Amino acid sequence: MLMFKIKVMDTNDTNYEWQGYDSESLLDGAQRNGIKIPYACKGGGCGLCKVKVEAGSFKRGKSSIAVLPEDERVYNHSLACKTYPKGDMEILLNINTIKSY
Repeated sequence: MLMFKIKVMDTNDTNYEWQGYDSESLLDGAQRNGIKIPYACKGGGCGLCKVKVEAGSFKRGKSSIAVLPEDERVYNHSLACKTYPKGDMEILLNINTIKSY
């Protein structure tokens, strides 16, 4: 199991960081570290946990094309529940979608 630095930024330049594992989705890693990202299904079908990967490499699991269309995928939008780090990452969230516990 490999570990990487995950940096999350919101639109107010608030930053959160944690160490994420390659076997753990961004959503699970955020929850483990007390960062709340909205979600409903954890299965790639609702789109509530959508993020934009600003930097870094990742693996994207299966998700609904209806909630994550190809044009968004091209610009590194992804669903936190189906995104797995493959290196250090920087992720952008909307200010309305991130809260600390």
